[in-house]
Amino acid sequence: MTELTEPVPQPSTPSADPTPEPPSARGREPTSGAEPGIWRRMRMWGIAHAVDDLYQGLVPATVPYFVLDRHYSYVAASGLTLAATLGSSIPQPFIGLAVDRMRLGWLAAAGVALAGLGLGLSGLMPSYWAVWCLILLSGLGVAMFHPSAGKAARDSAGDSAAAMSVFAAGGSVGFFLAPVLATPALIAWGVGATALFIPPAALTAFVLLRHRRRQDAAAPGSVRTGADRWRPFAVLTCVEVVRSVAFFGVNTFIELYWIRHLHASRALAGAALTCFLAGGVGGTLLGGRLADRIGMVRTVQLGAALMLPMLAGLLLTPGGGAPLLFALLTGVCLNLPFAVLVKLGQDYLPARPGTAAGVTLGLGVSVGGLISPVLGVIADAHGPRGALASLAVVPPIALALGLLLPEPGREEKPAA
Repeated sequence: MTELTEPVPQPSTPSADPTPEPPSARGREPTSGAEPGIWRRMRMWGIAHAVDDLYQGLVPATVPYFVLDRHYSYVAASGLTLAATLGSSIPQPFIGLAVDRMRLGWLAAAGVALAGLGLGLSGLMPSYWAVWCLILLSGLGVAMFHPSAGKAARDSAGDSAAAMSVFAAGGSVGFFLAPVLATPALIAWGVGATALFIPPAALTAFVLLRHRRRQDAAAPGSVRTGADRWRPFAVLTCVEVVRSVAFFGVNTFIELYWIRHLHASRALAGAALTCFLAGGVGGTLLGGRLADRIGMVRTVQLGAALMLPMLAGLLLTPGGGAPLLFALLTGVCLNLPFAVLVKLGQDYLPARPGTAAGVTLGLGVSVGGLISPVLGVIADAHGPRGALASLAVVPPIALALGLLLPEPGREEKPAA
C-alpha cells in the first residue's frame, strides 16, 4: 500500500508542463504582476509632462498681462506667442533624431529646467527682445523634453496604450492648469509673478535626474528593433496636424464665441474653456483604455467620426447648460486619439521612438498654432462663430486619413 501511495507525486508533471503558459501567461504577467511598478513610473512621467506643458500653456495666459502692464501692441503680443511656438515645434524632430542616436536621457530634466527658467525670468526683463528671447528659450526647453521623455515613457509603458495615456494626459493637465494657476498670481502681482513658476521646474528636473541615475544603475535602457514604416507614419503625422488645428481653433475662440454670440459673462466663457480642457484630459485617458480594447486605429477613427456632431452641437445649441456639455464632449472627442497617436507613431518607427515622439508630441501638436492666424482672418470677417464653423472641415479630413492607417501588428506578422 505504501508503494502505491508513493508514485502519487505526479503533480510535478503538470507544473513542469510549460506548453500552455509561455505564449499567454508571459505576455500578460507584466500588466498584472508588475503593474504597480509600471503605473508608479507612468505617474511620474505624467506629472513631469504636466509640469513641462504648464510652461507652454502659461504663454497665452501671460501675454494679455504683458499688453496691460508693458503696453505691448497686439503685433508685439502675437510675436511672443510666435516665439514660443517656434521654439517648441520646429526643433523637436531634430532633437528626436539626436535622442535616438545618442544616450541623452538627461535631456528631459534639462528641458523642464530650461522651460521653467525661461518663462519664469521673462516677466522680470524690461526689454521686449529680452522677453522674446527668454520665451523662445522656454519653448526650446519644451522641445527638449518631449522626445526624451516620450522614449522613456514608452519603455516604461510597454505595449499598454492605457499606460501611455497617463503620460499623454499629463500634457493636457498642464495646459488646463496654466490659466487656473497663472491668472490669480498675475492679477495680484503683474507679469513679475512669472518668477513664481520657476520652483516646479527645478523640483521636477531634480526628480527626473535622480530617476535617471537609478535607472542607469539598475539596468541599461531597452533597445527596440524593427523596420521603420515611414509612409503610415507620414499619414499619422497629417492626422495629428489636422487634430492640432481643431484644438487650437476651439481653444482660441471658444471664450469669444460665448461672449460675442451667446452674450454670456466672462465667467461663463471661462467655464466653457475649462469644460473643453477638462474634457481633453478625460478624452486622452479614455482613448488609451479604448485602444487596448478595440485597437489603436479604430480609436483614432472613432475620435474623428465623433468630432463633427460634437462640434455641431456646440454651435447649434442656443444657450443654457447644453453648450457647456458639448464643450466638454468636444474636448473628449478631440483628444480621444491623442495618446494613441503618440504610441502608434512609435509603433510605426520602432527603431526611432524619440523621433516619433518629437513629431507627434511636438511638431504635430504645435503646428496648429501656426495656422491659427488664418482662423483669425475668418473671425475678423465672420466672427468667432464663423471661425469655429470653419473647423467643420477638419473631422472629415481626419477620418479620411484615419482610414489609411494600418494596425501595426496585423501587417508586421506576415512580413516577419
